[in-house]
Amino acid sequence: MKIKRALLIGIAIWIIAILFYSISYYVPVLENAETQANLVLFAIVIPLVWWGCSFYYRKEKDTHGYLVGQTLLLTAVVLDALITVPFFIIPTGGSHYSFFTSLGFWIIAAEFLLVAVLYWYTRVYPKTNILKH
Repeated sequence: MKIKRALLIGIAIWIIAILFYSISYYVPVLENAETQANLVLFAIVIPLVWWGCSFYYRKEKDTHGYLVGQTLLLTAVVLDALITVPFFIIPTGGSHYSFFTSLGFWIIAAEFLLVAVLYWYTRVYPKTNILKH
């Protein structure tokens, strides 16, 4: 596994996701701005992780999608713990505990892994399996 490559992609995904999340507060569509931001984040994670996997697998074909997804997710979790929670959640009355135990967090975490695994099974595995036979 190319860890540095996966970490950089994970950082890029996190930055873009945070931008979309933050911008969604300024475009009111739903009455509850936080629900709207979480829905935007849920929607944007799918193409971001797919793009991240496509970028990762340009030069690497041996790593299972679950490991890539796990690395991308853990990168985002560390950045959330170090930046998102202290600067955005705690000032509004939240905490690390409330952030990391929320259902929305775990749904998006599962989404990271699912998209990465689906990418691997649909785009990488068929090609590597053909090459082995």
